[in-house]
Amino acid sequence: MTSASICRDILRGVTLAALTSCLAAAATAQSFPDIKPAPQQTQWQDLEFGVILHFGTNTFLDREWGDGTASPKVFNPKQFDPDQWMSAIQASGARYVVMVAKHHDGFCLWPTDQTDYSIKQSPWKDGKGDMVAEVAAAARRHGLKFGIYLSPWDRHEPKYKDPAAYDKYYLAELEELATRYGDLVEFWLDGAGSAGRTYDFAKIIETLRTYQPNTMVFADTALFEYGDIRWAGTESGKIDYENWNVIDRHGYLRWRPVEVDTPLRKLHWFWHPNDEASLKSVDELMDSYENSIGRGGQWMLGLAPDDRGLLPDADVKRLHELGEAIHARYANNLLRSHLPTDDNTANALDGDDATFWSAPAGSNASMFEVRLAHPITFDHALTMEWLNEGQTIQRYRIEAWQNDAWVPIVNGYAIGHKKIDHFPAVTTQRVRLRILSSVGEAHIREFQLFHQAALAQ
Repeated sequence: MTSASICRDILRGVTLAALTSCLAAAATAQSFPDIKPAPQQTQWQDLEFGVILHFGTNTFLDREWGDGTASPKVFNPKQFDPDQWMSAIQASGARYVVMVAKHHDGFCLWPTDQTDYSIKQSPWKDGKGDMVAEVAAAARRHGLKFGIYLSPWDRHEPKYKDPAAYDKYYLAELEELATRYGDLVEFWLDGAGSAGRTYDFAKIIETLRTYQPNTMVFADTALFEYGDIRWAGTESGKIDYENWNVIDRHGYLRWRPVEVDTPLRKLHWFWHPNDEASLKSVDELMDSYENSIGRGGQWMLGLAPDDRGLLPDADVKRLHELGEAIHARYANNLLRSHLPTDDNTANALDGDDATFWSAPAGSNASMFEVRLAHPITFDHALTMEWLNEGQTIQRYRIEAWQNDAWVPIVNGYAIGHKKIDHFPAVTTQRVRLRILSSVGEAHIREFQLFHQAALAQ
């Protein structure tokens, strides 16, 4: 008897023994497509692009790695303006902000009750300011969601030498951040510097969930198995592998989408003087965008205010240029002018990611075709999978009708949240998306075509 038939019998009133058998069978039969995202995970994936802000004593000492000995007196951003930060971030196209509230040096950017190693001892606002509060408020004024980074590694706090005492200290800091600054979209747990150290991650997550049940928890898969988001594995800004949303950690399967973190300035997360040459070009940033978001991941771009408390002028300019480049490349969907089609297919062509095309129920292979009144030339395709029921598509193909035959132009595997494919330019009046293999019926939120080479002409 299959697990499905056992479960059907239970619904008809079969015994408790059958219920136990059903649960056991379901556990052993669990497979990749059985793992589905929580609602807050798909909502987070729809954000696509966020930034992480590094600002602290390192900013004033030309350092990347603070050792916990810097005096709080060095921290004094005399022109601090978080609205200037958020205006530039908003222009880039980013939708959420994660603030590094405490980096590895232990210096806290909010007036914590747990230590004096914080802005309370700085000359900024005579020690009476709360930078986390001001950044959170500025983010929300600009329509951006807000999250927190709280480093487990602490190179200043004396309690760090005593794991039990430090766990209590860290949890108290976390409780402050989770209760004082409104809804948090993401909580960053960085494993850097913690080799050989085990924190009470279960209690950390329990504490966070008590006050912020919908916050997405970022962590490297090596830290613990039950995070909500995983690290891409490098800070290159790219995903170099087929990106499936389900990760297997020692047999523990979990929906855990990938976040790709990379700094705006090469190899630098904090601001440094005379560092103009490290600023990434628009082309480099677009390559990162298309190989992170465009490979089903989330893009997390690192920004660093300078010692004035402002984003550098060059960074602001680059963020505006980035937003303009993204819009220019992906604003003109060539399939908008398609010929009339059925309502189901139209759902994948309407520019509304709340609607989706569905393959026939129970199918493992399917396709839809799009016809146009006039030939179009295109060299990029954007495809989005509806993920509420899991990542079901395992192989797909995009084909163009040329010389009285269907010609493959893309052969791919994972689609996930969003897949951007690029290829030599193709001209046709008919194109189709073929799902060659799916676990159950496939669902497509969007299928779009673009001609990016034309932008360079």
